Amino acid sequence: MKFSVITICYNAAEVIERTLESVTGQSWADKEYIIIDGASKDSTLDIISRYKDNIDILVSEPDKGLYDAMNKGLKLATGDYVLFMNAGDRFHETTTLEQIAAQTGGFNPLPGVIYGNTALTNLAGEIYGMRRLSPPERLNWKSFKNGMLVCHQAFYARRDLAEPYDLTYRFSADVDWCIRVMKKADLLYNTHLIVADYLEDGSGVTIDNRKASLKERFAIMRKHYGLVSTLCHHAWFAVRLLFK
Repeated sequence: MKFSVITICYNAAEVIERTLESVTGQSWADKEYIIIDGASKDSTLDIISRYKDNIDILVSEPDKGLYDAMNKGLKLATGDYVLFMNAGDRFHETTTLEQIAAQTGGFNPLPGVIYGNTALTNLAGEIYGMRRLSPPERLNWKSFKNGMLVCHQAFYARRDLAEPYDLTYRFSADVDWCIRVMKKADLLYNTHLIVADYLEDGSGVTIDNRKASLKERFAIMRKHYGLVSTLCHHAWFAVRLLFK
């Protein structure tokens, strides 16, 4: 089983090395590492160069945004699965890919989606908790009615199911992408593992543009689940927020 690990970065000198160490330090050998850099102007590329012997493809050029860069990575991937481990994020353990391969390698065909849980880290690299939304025991494409229950970094898509990201969405194309992949997947496999450590530093595109992101998510949910269902679920979100 081969994994295509894709890292998207831009001016990420402060956090890129923890990701490089994590990906290149995985015990599972059958993987390729693809880095798509948006022509960084800081020392990101200098740091990446230290790991060049363990990087299969490096592209550094201007792009049209995060999801355009992700599409570049998808086009270059050759593994059975594609997964995104962006700057600052890392695998939870050095054996994460090995553990996943041990659980799923015997399936024929391979699961359409492999997923797990996500821990949260700060800029110091310290784990301080678990992601608020946790994956359900049995995931399907309707699960995301209740929010993005699986973090993008903990969502492994079989490459033949992974269509390009829809660039009409600037902030939430990952939600739409995951739903589209799940719709095509016959089997979605829960590893019951913490598979990713996600850097939550409050500076991401989605955080900075929260209102636009929420509007996009509403449009995505309406597209996939219908207006009535989307309105009902958003009403419940509002009630839940009030009680908190």
